[in-house]
Amino acid sequence: MPDGKKPIIPPPPAIHVERTLALIKPDAVHKSDEIEEIILQHGFTILQKRRMHMTPEQTSDFYAEHYGKMFFPSLVAYMSSGPTLAIVLAKQSAITYWRQLIGPTNTQKARDQAPESLRAIYGTDSTKNSLHGSDSYSSAEREIHFFFPDSIVEPISTGQAAKDYLTRTVTPTLLKGLTELCKKKPADPILWLSDWLIANNPNKPQVREDAYVVEEPED
Repeated sequence: MPDGKKPIIPPPPAIHVERTLALIKPDAVHKSDEIEEIILQHGFTILQKRRMHMTPEQTSDFYAEHYGKMFFPSLVAYMSSGPTLAIVLAKQSAITYWRQLIGPTNTQKARDQAPESLRAIYGTDSTKNSLHGSDSYSSAEREIHFFFPDSIVEPISTGQAAKDYLTRTVTPTLLKGLTELCKKKPADPILWLSDWLIANNPNKPQVREDAYVVEEPED
């Protein structure tokens, strides 16, 4: 540059890895290993899995938005007829890409318009279409929580955002632990460090020692 100053190069934009819920329905569970392999080949990460035989009541709760529609009773009967495999998938724009991979809801339409989609390959008809995918971020959040109540559905930061997070929240504690490790020189450094990190986790709830006092009853 004319003034001798180097141009300021902004950091690359942060990429957020999205999460979505995939269901392998009862008629396709016996093909779950094959389907999971296809999922991984398309760049998804499998975060959580749960095999569950839903009751009619649980199925009705999950598909509550379809209550009152003509196909609702047959949908409930189908989804409660056998085990379902629930999978939390992660990828950039996971919701969109997963729905593209499974194809149209109606199996025949999937075979006509997207013959390589999973529903075209594994589905039977408009109800028994073998797979499910969340249709929006809010749906993904609700559906993941339905099968995995303890899961926190947040975008996973990568790139510069991930580096900033590690620098801000992980590195300071880790450096302290490594410093103590060098001083102590334990026989099993990995076990010692893991115990130290658990004990010194800055996000661990703090409980006062005098918070709970149990008094013995008088005779």
